[in-house]
Amino acid sequence: MKFLPVLLSLFALNPALAAKEDRPNVLFLAVDDMNDWIGSLGATPRAITPNLDRLASRGVNFTNAHTAGVFCAPSRAAIFSGQLASTTGCYRNANYFVHHPEIEPLQVSFSKAGYQTFGAGKLFHHPAGAIDVRGWNEFFLRTPRQRENGWPLDSWGDDTPFPNPFPNSIYNRGKKITGGLFLEWGAIPDNREEEMADTVRINWAVEKLQEKHEEPFFLAVGIYAPHFPNYCPQKYFDLYDPEQIELPPIKDDDLEDLPPKIRRIKENRRRAHHEKLVELDAVDDAIHGYLACMSYADAMMGRVLDALEASPYADNTIVVLWSDHGYHHGEKGDWGKHTLWERTSNVPFIWAGPGVAVGEKTDVTVSLIDIYPTFVEMCHLPQPAQKLEGESLAKTLADPQSAEDRHVLLPHMNPGEYAVINRNWRYIRYGEDGEELYDVQRDPNEWHNLADDPQYADKKAELRQYAPDSFADPATNLNARKDLVIEGETFHWEKGKGNYERDPIYLPYTNTTNEQSKAGNGNGNEK
Repeated sequence: MKFLPVLLSLFALNPALAAKEDRPNVLFLAVDDMNDWIGSLGATPRAITPNLDRLASRGVNFTNAHTAGVFCAPSRAAIFSGQLASTTGCYRNANYFVHHPEIEPLQVSFSKAGYQTFGAGKLFHHPAGAIDVRGWNEFFLRTPRQRENGWPLDSWGDDTPFPNPFPNSIYNRGKKITGGLFLEWGAIPDNREEEMADTVRINWAVEKLQEKHEEPFFLAVGIYAPHFPNYCPQKYFDLYDPEQIELPPIKDDDLEDLPPKIRRIKENRRRAHHEKLVELDAVDDAIHGYLACMSYADAMMGRVLDALEASPYADNTIVVLWSDHGYHHGEKGDWGKHTLWERTSNVPFIWAGPGVAVGEKTDVTVSLIDIYPTFVEMCHLPQPAQKLEGESLAKTLADPQSAEDRHVLLPHMNPGEYAVINRNWRYIRYGEDGEELYDVQRDPNEWHNLADDPQYADKKAELRQYAPDSFADPATNLNARKDLVIEGETFHWEKGKGNYERDPIYLPYTNTTNEQSKAGNGNGNEK
């Protein structure tokens, strides 16, 4: 038996040598801008999400999970790099692989461990040049144009269905849409569901699960829903009685106890969006569109889950469902993300499969930054070149009731801005521009900022200890036209060497003159 220690050492050095049965498949499911209104989390309003609820019932449902970045770009960069913006500098930037090419992303670690890697949809950010192309056996794009133009997602464009009239929401009606589709919602005909970009991506993932796989696989698919525009088939709108939709709790003077600079910024945002929706009597209409798109996203994920259940891989596949961040619908006067409050940070986060307890719900504090180290442990992946900043959840997933709570860090948009979050407290610091402190057990809506109360000075000092001693400088901004180099069906970034020229995409715009509106990349915006 002298060879046994040598053999074990080889397995440790090269996880690809491990037995296939010790390497579960992974189904990695991402949704965009989905907050914690899914049925199994019990929030108000409550979306109709039977498929996500079904997944939660057969795994572990984290009720106190938090994003790793306050909007799409930094969140997804953190998930795939395993490092927060405070380390990479990607506070507003998705392109960690440009600024830190030494980082080995999640899919590369799976590939090194002998996995076949398949990706589709919004896993990374949506503009051209934002997908980390390394390590994929196959990354699905719907059209040749996408592959020839730096791999933009083009989730909404001239080949996808739109409501009629367009724009459809009362917030945008009569406007000329020249860019994003913020606060835009509306139903499309049911018979055009299969033409939607998200549906096409999901159907591709279903086909992948129907194929025969000799090696373990990492199958990742991300959809754009329920990100604005909230367009989806009429049948999902019909799930809800508009007269019965519960509105989220909102406190009219909620901004009065914020630090002065932050208060001014948020009051301006409230006037620009929430107060206009109130004036139009359209808050419930906007929430109806969002709930409908949550149900559409649920139905799409249901297709993949059904395909997995019908496949030979059902018993040996870890399923992970995550949203890149949450979303405000008037709470604290905001519509959107980009905040350090609960509405942005709290996300659906569900695990199921081998090594995961069944039917458990836990409020232990976790972060999306924990995904990478959890896979390293559960799937026997090699340790990447970079230090992973999260914690493995493997023990928690096996026995959630024994897990101890911890603090997680959420960087904001600039160095020195962050939140420290645990089961009981949320501490927010805006650099030199002020602080917030919330006792989230007694004040779950974060209506009472305790930061200026002297009796909580020690609590603030305690929570500040969990912030980094230093923050990385912001990553350099990249300009697609100047810095993105297209090379056939792939691309790379090089300062000042760009040759990126996008063909304009036209959205079907209807107004009194029936003119067409040039709509940029057609992907919506990040408001």
